[in-house]
Amino acid sequence: MKPWSRLQNIYYMNRYAERIEHLRAFMRARDLDAVVIYNADPHLSEYPALRWKQVEWLTGFTGEAGDVVVTMDEAYLWTDSRYFIQAESQLDGTGIKLQKARIPGSVSVDEWLLASQGEGARVGVDSFCTSVENYKSLIARFDVVCIPDMLTPLWEDRPGIAQTPIYSINPGESVEEKLDWLMETLSEKECDYIIISALDEIAWLLNVRASDIEYTPVVISYLLVGRDGVKWFALKDEIEDDKTSATIELLTSKGIRCLPYNEVSIEISSLEDALIWVDRQTLNIEIFSAIKCKKYFAPSPIQTRKAIKNPVEIDNMRETHLRDGVAMENFLHWLENKVNDGSRVSEWDAALKLAEFRRQIDDYVENSFETISAYGAGAALPHYHTPSQNAPLLMPSGMYLNDSGGQFLRGTTDITRTIPLGVCTELEKRDYTLVLKAHIDLASSVFPSGIPGCRLDAVAREALWKYRVDFGHGTGHGVGYFLGVHEGPAQIRQNLSGAGLFSGMIISIEPGVYREGMFGVRHENLYLIADAGESEFGHFLKFEPLTMCHFDTSILNLSLLDEWEIAWLDNYNRRVYESIGTFLDEPVRSWLREKTKPVK
Repeated sequence: MKPWSRLQNIYYMNRYAERIEHLRAFMRARDLDAVVIYNADPHLSEYPALRWKQVEWLTGFTGEAGDVVVTMDEAYLWTDSRYFIQAESQLDGTGIKLQKARIPGSVSVDEWLLASQGEGARVGVDSFCTSVENYKSLIARFDVVCIPDMLTPLWEDRPGIAQTPIYSINPGESVEEKLDWLMETLSEKECDYIIISALDEIAWLLNVRASDIEYTPVVISYLLVGRDGVKWFALKDEIEDDKTSATIELLTSKGIRCLPYNEVSIEISSLEDALIWVDRQTLNIEIFSAIKCKKYFAPSPIQTRKAIKNPVEIDNMRETHLRDGVAMENFLHWLENKVNDGSRVSEWDAALKLAEFRRQIDDYVENSFETISAYGAGAALPHYHTPSQNAPLLMPSGMYLNDSGGQFLRGTTDITRTIPLGVCTELEKRDYTLVLKAHIDLASSVFPSGIPGCRLDAVAREALWKYRVDFGHGTGHGVGYFLGVHEGPAQIRQNLSGAGLFSGMIISIEPGVYREGMFGVRHENLYLIADAGESEFGHFLKFEPLTMCHFDTSILNLSLLDEWEIAWLDNYNRRVYESIGTFLDEPVRSWLREKTKPVK
């Protein structure tokens, strides 16, 4: 490490330690034994807006999953195996210790607090960023003190609440059709209202998009739907752009009232003699506490309805993935040429170049998440953060991993490719082949409609388990339509969940192997869950590939693959060439023709 970089690192570590001490002074003034800070915003979003990146501001940890507990003499961060290495590095010198979550023998935040502080301890939380479910768990053992915007007195330059231009889209189903369905669903449960807090659900229901949160085109807002109409609490400032004005005017013509964001509690508290539908997983305790009428607790019905794409969305997603495939192949061709001719290319350079190719697509909006551009040991971190300065250089040996995606007006993409850059070790070749084998085994599966994704997880892992290797993240996640790149309820992971897989859902398949300090491998495609026919045993489904980008076959250990797996790979690569070859310039098209030739 350079002397200046070392001094800079010490400065940042001291800054986070100082913030912890300021928080403890805040706690003493309020007679708190501990505070819990969840990595969440008021809408329990996966990617919080800048205003609510509280864990990052307090600790320096930039991972997507992390909760913090601070007591008078200790501070801990809880995160899962995707971020263990990253957390240990970023917390070094801050005085904050890592608690490893979701592994055998791990303790939860509640369990640790009980052992450390005892039952009845006074625990402070930010009521805007604590879910009803988390509050319910804490209040059973502790004296919970709810403090709205808890860190604001300490965070001097805290960003405000974003209000970016709002625009409407046409995804093949009108706002009126969606609202009619929702009102019918409420009627079936004899509910008068539903309060919707999840931002992707609101965006889907109203056919609106914005850029209030990076990587996810949503509007920070609440929505109240019920017997006296639809009220959208979305306005934070005066409207100053034509797009938003036109969208508000359009929604108003449909009977939807657009109101200030901070008036939701007032409106909610005025409801009397009514039954309101509440999703405890997505509503914060501050808004929940304002509800005075009777409550019906259940997951939001919008989640599953949104996950099953309509024919227009499916067609648009297919087209979007073709164009994204063109960008990917142009990038991979560029990358190979640059590495082979000895050009100086860093991980950051590669990430920027891929974004440049994606921006050439006419309806590109932004990336769908922060690109993971990792060479060698960096790829051993499943959620590696690519540095913009002093990024590692790509060398003509070993493997490079790129996990990236785009948000387009007609869809969302997410793809990972692990690319051999030159001579690879036998272990690299073996792991590369085994991960591809795991991917193929699951991608070729046929399964009953409605089966929980957790029952399919082992189909991918079995090929790895035979060689005593595994990975700590999920095998697959749902993907939205020009919405969140991670969308529930569809998922394929070991965690037990009853959420079923149904025709029309879009899901990733992304097994991996990660060897700390050496390398990482991940192969990811998005798939449409499609009809596979019926029999006397029921309705069956299959995976139809949406991602159109070849898998490199140059370092395969063919002895590890069955003939049918090789045939699947040949068929997929041929389909990639036939689907996008005509959209590539001649040098790239010829290169791809060679890359997609049959393995045997």
